[in-house]
Amino acid sequence: MPAKRGLLERLNNNEVVIGDGGFVFALEKRGYVKAGPWTPEAVVEHPEGVKQLHREFLRAGSDVMQTFTFYASEDKLDNRGNECASKHGVSSINDTACALAREVANEKSAQGSALEGQGVLVCGGISQTPAYLDNKGKAAVQAEFKKQVDEFVKNKVDFLLAEYFEHIEEMEWAIEALKKESSGMPVCASMCIGPEGDVHGVSVADCAVRMAKAGADVVGMNCHFGPYVALECMKLMKAALVAEGLPVQMMIQPLAFLTPDATKQGFIDLPEFPFALEPRICTRWDMHSFARQAYDMGIRFIGGCCGFEPYHIRALSEELNKERGFLPDGSAKHDLWGKGLEAHTKPWVRARAQQKYWEKIRPASGRPCCPAMSTPDEWGMTAGDDLLKQHTEKTDEKEMQAVLAVQAAQS
Repeated sequence: MPAKRGLLERLNNNEVVIGDGGFVFALEKRGYVKAGPWTPEAVVEHPEGVKQLHREFLRAGSDVMQTFTFYASEDKLDNRGNECASKHGVSSINDTACALAREVANEKSAQGSALEGQGVLVCGGISQTPAYLDNKGKAAVQAEFKKQVDEFVKNKVDFLLAEYFEHIEEMEWAIEALKKESSGMPVCASMCIGPEGDVHGVSVADCAVRMAKAGADVVGMNCHFGPYVALECMKLMKAALVAEGLPVQMMIQPLAFLTPDATKQGFIDLPEFPFALEPRICTRWDMHSFARQAYDMGIRFIGGCCGFEPYHIRALSEELNKERGFLPDGSAKHDLWGKGLEAHTKPWVRARAQQKYWEKIRPASGRPCCPAMSTPDEWGMTAGDDLLKQHTEKTDEKEMQAVLAVQAAQS
């Protein structure tokens, strides 16, 4: 079998790389992740649940198995009485996550599918830290990153990703740490920001330039905003990178929720977060449109974050099947644009077996008294604010009363 080709080799050859979807939200819905901490101890406690989700994304067309190591820094695992995660620790979680991702990636290679000779890539991911919010400084924050990267290097992942960063300064520290500790692996960088820029007001364009100048090989956006808002931000990023003559590749892995009313901190400020977001979920047809727009913009690493289920990834893969040269295994029972509906017993449903019907669909929510959009909670808090200070003890009643007092004042 030919040697597996790396991420940058594929991207620089103008090939599409399909990422995977959102693990914390998908696994929370399946009963494996605790909402609030959003930490990945499930890789140790429920490895079969994590492996199954990897397999589903892979079958849907993912070229990348990203380790389920979101929020796995030691300070986050220990944060606010999260005993379930802290007892395992970053080394155990990251090491196990790498093994699970590699096991599933190797299963695909053994099948001799359309990807034979190309192979499935394994990505090790890190994200923002409580240490940064506590103003502990660069050395302390980068020490948290090193603990995670050491496991990725030991497990020989194919590339690294710094994702879900709200502050460009912390992102620069992350890129620097990954480049230093990674033994030459490609480094991707993806911020969870929107049109207003990072939490401290640094513009989207400047964030892109600073990520590239910090040494990232691939730059882009993930999480906090839906696909259409994220695409608008990527236009700004691309223009800035071109203007600065920075020849880096681009990536995009947005939410699978529609967020036209979200403000600076995205869907976290929406009152529906995190347990009532389902009315905002993107349809597979939204994903076809998103994938095409991203590709036409020149983005070649296209995937998803929170809310992305395997069928969303399958939609990306199907939209770009001609560019990729094959359909995913998950399309075996699924005809493009609903052609399989021709076999339906009801004639009005058979009439929907056409692309033009689904491209123009305007889905109803079925909720007569609900507004089309919400008013976000805009508390305006960021690194250094008292209510953002982190600690290992559980949130106590006094702290909750302080939070509720601010909520009441905002009402």
